[in-house]
Amino acid sequence: MAAPLIGGIYGVNGASQNYGANLYACIASLYDVTTGATSAFCDPTYACTAAPGYDGPTGLGTPKGTTAF
Repeated sequence: MAAPLIGGIYGVNGASQNYGANLYACIASLYDVTTGATSAFCDPTYACTAAPGYDGPTGLGTPKGTTAF
């Protein structure tokens, strides 16, 4: 579900062909997810536990509307 949704958002916003670089250039447009976990046990823990900054479950965070794209 996520791939077509994110692809559509990039298309609607007229993103350039270097899609991945655009997101990293706009990290101020992302909400940093700092708490939560996807599993009771995970090794390494960053892969399943949210923390400030980059983490496995959310990457850089969740978008603040379309400005992240």
